[in-house]
Amino acid sequence: MKKIVVLTGAGMSAESGINTFRDANGLWEGHDVMEVASPEGFKRNPKLVLDFYNQRRRQLLTVKPNSGHKALADLEKKYDITIITQNVDDLHERAGSTDVIHLHGELLKSRSITNENEIYECKNDINVGDLCPNNTQLRPHIVWFGEAVPMLDKAAQITTSADILIIIGTSMQVYPAASLINYVKSGIPIYFIDPKPAINANDFNNLTVIAEKATKGVKILVDNYL
Repeated sequence: MKKIVVLTGAGMSAESGINTFRDANGLWEGHDVMEVASPEGFKRNPKLVLDFYNQRRRQLLTVKPNSGHKALADLEKKYDITIITQNVDDLHERAGSTDVIHLHGELLKSRSITNENEIYECKNDINVGDLCPNNTQLRPHIVWFGEAVPMLDKAAQITTSADILIIIGTSMQVYPAASLINYVKSGIPIYFIDPKPAINANDFNNLTVIAEKATKGVKILVDNYL
């Protein structure tokens, strides 16, 4: 059974109603990203940061996986699939994908501010004063700017085993996630799905660009290439 590794970004979930990370002027929902997505921002104003993620979490619970998510899950019938996602939502899992690596954390989990390995399921708001069992403040289980990406080594190792690499809905500008394309074996097929592709067919050997949004692009991929 061939090994397919899928790297997904914000464009994968945009058609489900999840807002992309930040707009052209660098703001995220009207906030400077460093105010709501950095350890320094959390120290300065923990209530602002917690409220920001509380809103994102509430929104996530109202949306559903789209046809692109479901099509990737269906591929498990024919292939050994690992999805490596930059997204913090659980839409891949809800669509039925069983092997998902979250590079940037998970919105429906919380963790201790003093121990990144002390992680809890979380579907409700987190407020200032909400403590974990070791009596320290809870925070979203999100990898913020300036923090290590603990799942990166595992993701890189899995990418080296790919027989096919599929990249969907990412600008390929966010590092270290964007570097994963460099870990695939030379000559394997690479498919890049994005309406505004940041790489082109001359950048890599055996690269096929599908310049479409995720839902349409995944259907084209499945119908014509897999």
